[in-house]
Amino acid sequence: MLQPRKTKYRKQQKGKMKGNSQRGHTLAFGTFGIKALEAAWINGRQIEAARQAVTRHMKREGQLWIRIFPDKPVTKKPAEVRMGKGKGAPEYFVARVTPGRILFEAEGVPAPIAKEALRLAAQKLPIATKFITSPDYVEKTN
Repeated sequence: MLQPRKTKYRKQQKGKMKGNSQRGHTLAFGTFGIKALEAAWINGRQIEAARQAVTRHMKREGQLWIRIFPDKPVTKKPAEVRMGKGKGAPEYFVARVTPGRILFEAEGVPAPIAKEALRLAAQKLPIATKFITSPDYVEKTN
């Protein structure tokens, strides 16, 4: 499961997720990618499940880049504990995702395989996504 090795502070406040993605909104490494269409917190387990779905479908060919990392701790109080007595312990880590953010990028496989692999990844994520292709991509014709 993805999580930071070390954090400056154990706990963080919730914060607000306003507006669209200001960075990470264009393809930087691969030819194909999936872009977030809505804002959400995506936890490490969801990212890992999506990664496994992509690598299985691509049969470990090509290359995959994960453009998000869960660095925000989410705390939770134990079950059946009374109100008060401070904030709970960190339970898991999430990545903040705003609309327009590129989540995964792929390269080195044909377009139909990449599209299907990234569709399978998108099914594992709790948000609506869109398949995108690099503007300089030219489909090979035999």
